[in-house]
Amino acid sequence: MIETASPVQDWLDGTFGQALLQRIAGLTGKRVLVAVAGAPGSGKSTLAAELVKRLPGAALVPMDGFHLDDLLLAERGLLARKGAVETFDADGFAALVARLAQPDREVIYPIFDRSREIAIAGSGVVSADQRIVVIEGNYLLLDLHPWNEIHYDLTICLDVPETELQRRLTERWQGFGKKPEAIRAHLENDLANAHRVIVQSMEADIVIEATI
Repeated sequence: MIETASPVQDWLDGTFGQALLQRIAGLTGKRVLVAVAGAPGSGKSTLAAELVKRLPGAALVPMDGFHLDDLLLAERGLLARKGAVETFDADGFAALVARLAQPDREVIYPIFDRSREIAIAGSGVVSADQRIVVIEGNYLLLDLHPWNEIHYDLTICLDVPETELQRRLTERWQGFGKKPEAIRAHLENDLANAHRVIVQSMEADIVIEATI
């Protein structure tokens, strides 16, 4: 079987992608943090993963490990809004980023298991010798406490029109085998979250438009 390059891979092979990789590699410091933010369906997870593949010794840390558990969300009446900013442990995430910023330190972090819809504590690790940490998530640049007090060495935002986000998100939920009623509910929630990211996020150092 012949493997074909994805749009993100093609973009990273191009002039702008190579310049981005060089800029990240050129960041100084024993530990540098790169934020990749964007709305649901913007492609931030794919871009972050590809960056880590191309940056020797880099580590990937998704924000999704800080999802609140479904039982807690149900108690708070927020289960239908899972994925909204208020359904994350924002203070816990901010504390993690502060630990990640410390050089020569091993940091353990939680990872979200989408197949079971739960966060697994202690399942991810950034080793002490990994200098570049790429962090990805919807709300990294949100202009709201404590998100707007978290420091990154470089911030990247994916700018995708809401109509394209809706198309991608529909395909995503269809791929999970969801029924039409469930897809409509997921889309309503996702697009509300996307709108908040688009409207309330701070300006990033680098903005990548919907070419990838």
